[in-house]
Amino acid sequence: MATVDEIIEQIEKLSVLDLVKLTKELQEKWGVSAAAAMPAMVMAAPVGGAGAAPVEEAPTEFNVILTGLADASKKVNVIKVVRELTSLGLGEAKAVVEGAPKTVNASVLSKEDAEVMMKKLVEGGATAEVKPA
Repeated sequence: MATVDEIIEQIEKLSVLDLVKLTKELQEKWGVSAAAAMPAMVMAAPVGGAGAAPVEEAPTEFNVILTGLADASKKVNVIKVVRELTSLGLGEAKAVVEGAPKTVNASVLSKEDAEVMMKKLVEGGATAEVKPA
């Protein structure tokens, strides 16, 4: 069995996309969330008045959506980017590109990671967007 230090060394070698996938799978397996605990003061009921408006929470998960091809001649490049961002095979990635609009990555845990993925798709020749999950 690997020690904690060995596991940490292996995690340090993972790409950002693999870390996101690992985090999501661990959350699903153990039913936990990586979100920070809210301070007790925020959770307390309002002191005055009965009808305080509920506070809207900022989205914590985002979907990266391939909306189409900006340039049809770059279809192969977009397929390569989709394969890079997912664990899909060639045929599956081609089906995603040809079936746009399609979600490439669902429930990405940070907006920054989702925007990096979207940028890669756009640079590859696609049109893409990030939406809250």
